[in-house]
Amino acid sequence: MRLIGLAVALTVSLALAPLAAEAQQTGKVYRIGILELRNPDLNAANLNAFRQALLALGYKEGQNLQIMYRSSDGLDERFPGLASELVGLKVDLIVTRGTPAALAAKNATRTIPVVMAFSGDPVRTGLVVSLGRPGGNVTGLSGLNVELYAKRVELLKELRPRLTRLAGLFNMGNPVLPLQWKEVQRAARSLGIQSQLLDVRRPEDLPRAFDAATKERAEALIVAIDGVTLGNLRPIAELAAKHRLPSIYAVREYADLGGLITYGWSDPHQYQQAATFVDKIFKGAKPADLAIEQPTKFELIINMKTAKALGLTIPSMLLLRADHVIE
Repeated sequence: MRLIGLAVALTVSLALAPLAAEAQQTGKVYRIGILELRNPDLNAANLNAFRQALLALGYKEGQNLQIMYRSSDGLDERFPGLASELVGLKVDLIVTRGTPAALAAKNATRTIPVVMAFSGDPVRTGLVVSLGRPGGNVTGLSGLNVELYAKRVELLKELRPRLTRLAGLFNMGNPVLPLQWKEVQRAARSLGIQSQLLDVRRPEDLPRAFDAATKERAEALIVAIDGVTLGNLRPIAELAAKHRLPSIYAVREYADLGGLITYGWSDPHQYQQAATFVDKIFKGAKPADLAIEQPTKFELIINMKTAKALGLTIPSMLLLRADHVIE
């Protein structure tokens, strides 16, 4: 009887083992650190998209998920300290936006997985070995930033066929932006346009940059995506309006604030995709084996109010291609 009782007990124990393991897994609270360019209020659309995507995958804040958000407030030099802070908090994974944030996270840890929601050129900047096989603790999404700048130059030329002088608002202290500026110069030359670099590394550089553009008689402006520009959306849109510079931007928020045209990927969609990387890693995948993904959704947005204020007529073919028109 004792042997029978022992056998029954062993059988029950083995049967309950998977349930116990599942319960233990359910009790796990995943800690995600986010390294961002802007504070949560300004980044609400992206953050909400990320949360909703994680919720659909079974991760809910207050139950099995904790998000620790750190913002550089547009100052790239703050990223190394913020990355070290997240590592010290023993997060399970770090989500980054932009090359400086990703580089800071990679330099802070070689073991904690890093998922890039945005990155300009992760191979050239040394974040990963290759797009197909990242090879380290960093994976995620690349923004195709370099290639998109040529398209933005073409859109400005389509808007203003007689365009001959173009200014570019770029932070040349960002390691990926010099590559993008070279692409702007190349695309401008091919269209017979002279290009003027406005190197802005801090918010206080912005008024002087716009004054320089006016002095050199710039006829249009292309704005890079960077901590300085993303952290100062409204001042940049207002300065462009003040100096009557038709401008093209990379993120939708500019158009909502009065920017003339934006062309780029959908930011919330990028964050939704980043959530899928997070889920795969939490389920056992290694960042080294997860191929870098490219954006699949792009948006062209035109603000007609701004066009009218600038006295511009938007070509009908350009309007037909727009995903959104702000009246």
